[in-house]
Amino acid sequence: MRSLFKENVIEALVGLLVVVVALWFVGSAYARTSAGTADGYLLTARFPNATGVAVGTDVRVSGIKIGKVETQRLDPKTFQAVVQLRVAGDVRFPTDSSAAITSEGILGGSYISLSPGGDTTMLKPGDEIADTQGAQDLMGLMGSFINRSGSSSSAKPAASAAPAQ
Repeated sequence: MRSLFKENVIEALVGLLVVVVALWFVGSAYARTSAGTADGYLLTARFPNATGVAVGTDVRVSGIKIGKVETQRLDPKTFQAVVQLRVAGDVRFPTDSSAAITSEGILGGSYISLSPGGDTTMLKPGDEIADTQGAQDLMGLMGSFINRSGSSSSAKPAASAAPAQ
């Protein structure tokens, strides 16, 4: 048995290294997706358009992830998207803070950007952010830009002048 172990030391070390890397990867993925927000508190925001937002979407302040979307539903009376945000417990927001659905770029995903206000009163767990801005429809904006660019009033119709005789 001892000679078998001596012959396979390299294989055993490589196997141990693979297990350690796999455990590190799982721990890193767990920390990246749920650390810091599980013990946070909930805030509610209503958006007229929540395109690109799903459960688990990032909530960021100044580009730093401080939470995620916990739930989303449609309000049957106002037809607005009601989104619950789980925010890290150590981050507090003034009552006049705003929330906007923002895109990371043309091809990037969406996230909810929170902008702190200047009020001295802070939002409590369960409060609603009143100032919100929904997602912008990039394809609609591009389409309207393209359609308007060809209909400039600078091109005047040709006058039907009779040829001189």
